[in-house]
Amino acid sequence: MIGAGLTGFATGFSLILAIGAQNAFVLRQGLLHQHVFWLCLFCATSDALLIAAGVGGFAALVNALPALPMVMSLAGAAFLIVYGLTRFREAWLGEYAMQIEGQGRSLQKTIAIAAAFTWLNPHVYLDTLGLIGAISTGFAQGALKWAFGIGAVTASFTFFFSLGYGARLLAPIMQSPRAWRVLDVIIGLVMWAIAAKLLHPYLP
Repeated sequence: MIGAGLTGFATGFSLILAIGAQNAFVLRQGLLHQHVFWLCLFCATSDALLIAAGVGGFAALVNALPALPMVMSLAGAAFLIVYGLTRFREAWLGEYAMQIEGQGRSLQKTIAIAAAFTWLNPHVYLDTLGLIGAISTGFAQGALKWAFGIGAVTASFTFFFSLGYGARLLAPIMQSPRAWRVLDVIIGLVMWAIAAKLLHPYLP
């Protein structure tokens, strides 16, 4: 069981490690010291639900709804384009007094944005329902299979809480409007790059 759990942890961690829209958002909130615990808990719990669904064999849902990937890609790309624009706008205006003072959006708005990053991202479903679900089939039904799933869930919790709270190590650097402007430009570019990747299969 330990081997299956470690395999699940390594698999989950490697899939989530890449810098994506959700990770960039958690990093930014971590720098703001705003709602870090609840944001990390929401992201990790969402991953846990999807991983459980993948290990439980519900990946067939995606195959049963062939239009679902396109719908999710278009909705996710639209959201990422708009959010990227907001980051570019903030960088252009350069009004970062609230960020430097540690102020930010409400908990409800923060979780709503995190939900969009999580549940409108088709890659999340590919990684959890698809890849993790597929790899879990290599383990026998029962304890070994769920040990793999628990390992993957543990990786998600470890990653998000490390990212959210670890961002505070960068706080001394983020005490100037210029640093926030650079961060927002980078985040905006990441958002648009991911949006372009989502739209590419559907463009002529």
